[in-house]
Amino acid sequence: MASSPPNSSSSSASSTNASNSSNSTSNPSSAFTRFLHKAQLITGMGVTDAERAKDLEELNLRRCEKMKTELMERSPLIIFMLKHLRLSGCQVPEKNIFCAPSAVLHSGAYLPHPHGAIKLCAGHFFSKQHVESTIAHELIHMFDECRFKVDWTNLRHHACSEIRANNLSGDCRWTRELRRGEGIPGIGWTRGHQACIRRRAVTSVAANPACPSLAHAERAVNEVWESCFVDTRPFDEVY
Repeated sequence: MASSPPNSSSSSASSTNASNSSNSTSNPSSAFTRFLHKAQLITGMGVTDAERAKDLEELNLRRCEKMKTELMERSPLIIFMLKHLRLSGCQVPEKNIFCAPSAVLHSGAYLPHPHGAIKLCAGHFFSKQHVESTIAHELIHMFDECRFKVDWTNLRHHACSEIRANNLSGDCRWTRELRRGEGIPGIGWTRGHQACIRRRAVTSVAANPACPSLAHAERAVNEVWESCFVDTRPFDEVY
């Protein structure tokens, strides 16, 4: 009796299984590959310094974007500022608040041109609250430009916005000052708070390309201090 031909589907399955077995033997699973590469990046074994720096940069960017998104959706402070910017006629798309690597030791920056954007310096934040106060600080600059048509080359305009941003954003909380190493024992919260605002405002104005010297920055801050320190718009009081 003639023998029957081999079952083609069974043969194909056997061939496929053999192929899969061969592939699994020659190629590690993607999860294990990722684990191994991560271990190399952590230990520095088998990777270059440039690869480790790139991995850290990407990690910082992911963390920054995650915190930014969560704050824009849930932070009462950020939601309040975005609402009042909209009411003032200045919509702020989420893409206009972005994370980017930065070699400068700042946590953020307001970029007024061409359409108003906020840069968050990934890798320079120690907590989500730090990200929150940074976004709030820059949103206050944005609010001032929207409502009051700030001329950033005018040192008095710049000084006023810096006073308001440092006063209202939480940048000068006593806990933040202690972390900076600027807390002064024996000085009450009010005096320490004002000293922080003045110091940070002067530093920012002095960095303005239109500012000739530190003395000019100090004079600009002093000239507008009384009116700008008490201006808490759009808040009813200091946050």
